[in-house]
Amino acid sequence: MRLPFRATLFVSILALAAAGSLSYTLIHAPSFSPETLSVFLIFVILAILAEVYATWVPAYKWEISSSIAIYLTALFILGPDLAIAVVFLSTLLSELLLRWRSRKREWISSIIPITFNVSQLVVTITVAGLLLRAFGHSNLLLTAPQEFISAIGAFFAFFVTNITFVMAIISLSSGQPFWHSVFRGVRQFFVQYLVLCASALLLTVLYSISLGHMFLALFPLTLVHISFRSYMKLQTEARKTFEKISQLLDARDHYTAVHSTEVADLAVQIGHELGLSPGEIERIEIAAKVHDIGKVAVPDSILLKPGPLSDEEWRVMKTHPVISAELIEGLEIYSAVADAVRHEHERWDGSGYPDGLKGEEIPLLARVIAAADIYNALTTDRPYRKRFSDEEAIRVIRRIRGKDIDPDVADALLRVLQARLRKEEDPGT
Repeated sequence: MRLPFRATLFVSILALAAAGSLSYTLIHAPSFSPETLSVFLIFVILAILAEVYATWVPAYKWEISSSIAIYLTALFILGPDLAIAVVFLSTLLSELLLRWRSRKREWISSIIPITFNVSQLVVTITVAGLLLRAFGHSNLLLTAPQEFISAIGAFFAFFVTNITFVMAIISLSSGQPFWHSVFRGVRQFFVQYLVLCASALLLTVLYSISLGHMFLALFPLTLVHISFRSYMKLQTEARKTFEKISQLLDARDHYTAVHSTEVADLAVQIGHELGLSPGEIERIEIAAKVHDIGKVAVPDSILLKPGPLSDEEWRVMKTHPVISAELIEGLEIYSAVADAVRHEHERWDGSGYPDGLKGEEIPLLARVIAAADIYNALTTDRPYRKRFSDEEAIRVIRRIRGKDIDPDVADALLRVLQARLRKEEDPGT
């Protein structure tokens, strides 16, 4: 994907700033002892491993890496100049390692992302180092209270700068509001960064005792990282398995598999329009992709019937959201969305099923999925009727707003649909 000019310009400015910082470091870097060189190389290796084995968190579409703790520790122990070198070497080498099997075309398209990732971290650690120097320290061993204050100040400089750069490139690339993105990033990632800062402080304090003590602390930190990464991988694999089962419904009912994917995409857009958090939006996507999985228990004679269902057939069909919820609620990754799956066919006025909930008794996630589900059903060919046009479906949504659909959710859906229509009419917008 081609980046907008302003995003490319931003990356270029960051690269120039990083180059300036590196040039200053090379000119003014102090001489260091063999022990310092050993610590330097250890930090580079640890940071490379942390970057290569970063943990992908689906809720935020973001990788969390313990390398931040290594960079801060390098800043505190080795000082700003050597910390800048640690960051540059480890980020560049890790980016190259992650892509070394890529094709030539992929390498070309990776130049700007690599440049941004390396440059923004070099500039970030430079800013933190400048603040450390402003406090009158070239390095820290955390043996006095004022040194802890300096270290925490450097951490905040690192955190704010890092979040600002990342959110700036996202804003420039996608058009999302910059300050809203920054505040959201600070709110979402502050705890994770704070834990990494505490890890850096711990490693620095132990290094002041001996290098061996610092290494001793790396083992439990590594185990925590591996455990968290394995846990996230297990969750992701479980999610993919259930989504695959849902897709297998395509062998029985092509509409169901395609429908679930399209409903998930639209529900996510509604969630963004409502200003929901990334965690809530991920739960919406997870629930929407499996919300019809209970149809595996519905006989073909009912599921594929080309005409209206009888009362008895409807009673069988109405069991599918309950079955869907029962199938997924035993897995932790789905435990938070089981209610949304169960109540996706409830209606704002209480006329839905299976429990006849009404208004805000219905979980918000279920209300969002229901709106996307209704619109998708209206605009899809069914065995017993032809699809509505987009304009006709929008008129129906307006008519059932406050009856079948939560008014606020319906309004968000209408804004998404109107923006989509405008984009189709004028692709250049």
